[in-house]
Amino acid sequence: MKYFLSVFFCSILLLTFTEIHSQPIFPENGEVYRDDVVPRVDIQINPDTLIWLYENPDSDLEFHAVFMFDNGTIKDTMENVGFRLRGNTSRYSAKKSFKVSFNSFESGRKYNGLEKMNLNGEHNDPTISRAKICWDMLRESDIPAPRSNHVRLYINNNYHGLYLSVEHIDEEFAESRFGNKDGNLYKCLYPADLKYLGSNPDVYKYQSGNHRAYDLKTNTAADDYSDLANFIAILNNTPLNDLPCKLEEVFNVQDFLKIMAFDVFTANWDGYIFNNNNFYLYHNTKTGKFEYVVYDPDNTFGIDWFGIDWSQRDVYEWSSGERPLYTRIMQVQKYRNQYSKYLKELSDFTGTAAYFPYIYSLRDKIYPFVVNDPFYPLDYGYDISDFTSSYDFGTGAHVPQGLTEYITDRRTSLQNQLVLNDIYPVLKYLNAHHSGVNQPVAFNVFANDDGANLVVKLSYTVNADLPLTFEQMFDDGNHGDGAAGDNIYGIFLDGFPSSTTISYTIQATDNFGKMTEFPCDPATLIIPPPYVSGLYINEFMASNETSFADESGDFDDWIEIYNGGTSPVWMGDKYLTDNLDNPDKWQFPDITIPEGEFMVVWADEDEGEGPLHTSFKLSAGGEEIGIFDNAASGFATIDTYIYSGQTTDVSEGRNPDGGGEWKFYEFPTPGKSNLLSSLDENPATKSPLVVFPNPASGGFVHFNKTIGCTVYNSLGASVIELQNTRQIEVKSLFPGVYFISTSDGEVARFILLPR
Repeated sequence: MKYFLSVFFCSILLLTFTEIHSQPIFPENGEVYRDDVVPRVDIQINPDTLIWLYENPDSDLEFHAVFMFDNGTIKDTMENVGFRLRGNTSRYSAKKSFKVSFNSFESGRKYNGLEKMNLNGEHNDPTISRAKICWDMLRESDIPAPRSNHVRLYINNNYHGLYLSVEHIDEEFAESRFGNKDGNLYKCLYPADLKYLGSNPDVYKYQSGNHRAYDLKTNTAADDYSDLANFIAILNNTPLNDLPCKLEEVFNVQDFLKIMAFDVFTANWDGYIFNNNNFYLYHNTKTGKFEYVVYDPDNTFGIDWFGIDWSQRDVYEWSSGERPLYTRIMQVQKYRNQYSKYLKELSDFTGTAAYFPYIYSLRDKIYPFVVNDPFYPLDYGYDISDFTSSYDFGTGAHVPQGLTEYITDRRTSLQNQLVLNDIYPVLKYLNAHHSGVNQPVAFNVFANDDGANLVVKLSYTVNADLPLTFEQMFDDGNHGDGAAGDNIYGIFLDGFPSSTTISYTIQATDNFGKMTEFPCDPATLIIPPPYVSGLYINEFMASNETSFADESGDFDDWIEIYNGGTSPVWMGDKYLTDNLDNPDKWQFPDITIPEGEFMVVWADEDEGEGPLHTSFKLSAGGEEIGIFDNAASGFATIDTYIYSGQTTDVSEGRNPDGGGEWKFYEFPTPGKSNLLSSLDENPATKSPLVVFPNPASGGFVHFNKTIGCTVYNSLGASVIELQNTRQIEVKSLFPGVYFISTSDGEVARFILLPR
């Protein structure tokens, strides 16, 4: 389960929690990564440029090109994309790999949510399928990994062969898997061994060849490696007895145990454990923990350059040297037991009756496009008979075993190597959420075990008031736990008053009395006092293609802020964010919003365009928006909204302005009242309505013509209805903002000042 919606009744109030949780997200393949077809990708580039690329394999220069994509359902063309070589040793192969960048020459541009696409030649692998099978296996194991599929690549209308199209690992990948993209993302290449070099973060910026071993790909202006240095220090220097508690505070150990099993089972020797190479680390700002992301698993399933029989290698002594993230974890018995369990699960999974047919169906699907691949034979002399036989038998040299042959031999050797012990219950993805003062609090956690009858309980205190209170958590679909039987357990507690501190842990106990408590030190949830400022996130658009343009003519995401209070609000010490765990992400400029007025902020990740352009973009697939007060208040929450999928050129906003209901608007009104969305503002053949004096201070407001009208207050409530009049008596109204809707469909607004 990647997202869930929990609904419950509390007294007579229906409450709905919609939350992006700490468990990873798994986006659908979409049109770009469909597996039922082999799409065609065309690149049009200057022929001389293409020759230059082949003659300069070390270059990372990007050149202008035209990109075309056709999968039989959609057929798209994008001009002015970036095109270059990619890879390491593959740069010197005859069948090279390429990178397509959709945003290199047009900032912020994406194709189906992608900023980049990797086209990998897979020249080492006669099956052209090992990496694809690895990506699919990781997804089946609930481990975030790039999407991929086979494509036919044409350059300047010449067939360059069958390629593997692989999703690029970048900030967009991080957001689509972890729900945020503002953390540090490190690309880790040889010799990234994660050994301790000292407490100075800068020592981890060392170069290897033409790149850093730990190459920071996001937040490069800050270039701050302190989070990585802290993680490496804890990993290497913590006494072994304390390691589980300390390491799990900063690293997603539970999912990495699955990745360890994956690397060893598939013989992914070009990754971290054997070769100090090819992985990413992402500092997930939602959880505060590093996530390990697998990268480039093409040298797998028996491919060998060392003379090692990978199918027989000892699964408990698999590294080639000191690898702290493997060797220290393997010294913790409970982790070793979990790792063994995950190896057994992979063995069972690949031994099912359907697994080899899945591999053969992949072979049969791509066969027609290998037959005429002009680059397939060039590196190792492969022909089409090698392609078909290589799924079952080795081709010699660096491919001593066929794909299915390796899997069979690995499964057999595991039967003699695995030591299976009862594991301690696994707990991860802990989340607590509340929707305000005296509103119910939801707790949920992923929990599973190798046995049945797991009992999961919430242990908590309120304001340190001992003794502990215990509440059983459930996986029945009725307690904020998603679907029944999905290993997500949940519980709701009644609401708490403001300034309440809840300290809590989760305890899971199995059939044999083995108990896991998580986290080691209690987590805390604070119910803050309500912050009253009159500011609201009033309307936003997360997919703007033709609706409204900014001052530069760009159609960017936007957020409208409304001051529904009775006095102006200075915004200079307040913050806007798309990540509620990072409240001070973007600071408002030195601007004041008068009472009853609106401010539009462009969420375009381009602060250079002006003071009202943020450092982040919005995701059309769902995200968070929050306004927070200054640091002195502890970044007190002013207003937040968590939204789900959006429709292009349709906004979502409050109804009425500052109200509690949210609705979609086909006629967005950035900088204006949402009440205008459903009303005709275009008096094409008549003089427009004028209200005066405006602002008014009492007595009457007057019109320039006779009208019938309804007057609404700022909450959308009707306060006056009149027919055939040229004025309204307002002395009985409270100060604030009012809207006049005429029987002819015109709308006007006036402000009533305090008297």
